[in-house]
Amino acid sequence: MSHVGESADQAGRPINLSADSARRRFWWRVVATGFSALLLILSAIIVSRILLRTDYNALRLAIQNTSMEQFAVAFVFTLISYLALTGYDAIAIRQLKLQVKYRTTALASFTSYAISFTLGFALVTAGTVRYWIYSQVGVRAGSVASLTLIAGLTFWLGMILVTGLAFLLRPEALSWVNQLSPIVNVLIGLAAVGFILVYVLWVSFGRRRLSVRGMILELPGFRLTSGQLLLGAIDLIFASAVLFVLLPDGHGLDFMTFVAIYVFGCLLGIASNAPGGIGVFEVTILNMVPSPSTEALLAALLLFRVVYYFVPFVLAFALLGAHEVLRRWKGLRAEMKADT
Repeated sequence: MSHVGESADQAGRPINLSADSARRRFWWRVVATGFSALLLILSAIIVSRILLRTDYNALRLAIQNTSMEQFAVAFVFTLISYLALTGYDAIAIRQLKLQVKYRTTALASFTSYAISFTLGFALVTAGTVRYWIYSQVGVRAGSVASLTLIAGLTFWLGMILVTGLAFLLRPEALSWVNQLSPIVNVLIGLAAVGFILVYVLWVSFGRRRLSVRGMILELPGFRLTSGQLLLGAIDLIFASAVLFVLLPDGHGLDFMTFVAIYVFGCLLGIASNAPGGIGVFEVTILNMVPSPSTEALLAALLLFRVVYYFVPFVLAFALLGAHEVLRRWKGLRAEMKADT
């Protein structure tokens, strides 16, 4: 009889399945790390060349020429995108049947995303912020981990859906960008939308349990999955709209085509593991979006980083500080009442 975690081949020799699995995971991490490092190195080289050729006076003028109306619209779109992000946690809270008020959910979601987008290492930064806030209202660590996984699933469902629709609606325009034939782009779109349809059917009628690193996670059903798709799409569309309104005139792209480019940049940024995909995302946009000048497009990217990343990052720390001060003040007042 073989040991636990082992089986036997045809010759009767024991095979350690757990060792094989660990070996595969190790090599997968090596390949993934190498790919991320290659993306970062290539992006760093390209960015360096771009910066060496940049006319910084022209860059400064391009920033100054950005109108207040563009800034105002960009901030409104940023607000909508982050509001959709709070819905990620709200859906997860409902799926896990946790009793958490929306203001706590919104605080945990906004601050965790705003901080992890800028600092990177989302599992550590976002997970730490989420646990710190949710643990104060009695949510256990395991539930926070499940919540984070469901929220991450919402992001990827939205990403796949928006990608599929963009490729289906703008196959010819994207052919100019990705150098693939319109038919191939349509097939990519059909594959993405088809995956979403199959997934929705699976969670609606089939088993919804998923094993993630030994943890059994029950996925949302039809109603909550529909909410995930809607929120994921809203978040991504309005996030891309922030950069779109900051672009200089003359790029000649319609919005759906730009969304596909934006999604591709996000995917490469995620694959690079760089904080906020910085460098990799910029290289993608600089190489795929037409512009009257590199400086004008670079100015839009810098302003996008300020509006969508830096301002929410600062606001998140301010909210966390205010939350902690208020929490301690309430605790102090409770102690004072108890003493009297």
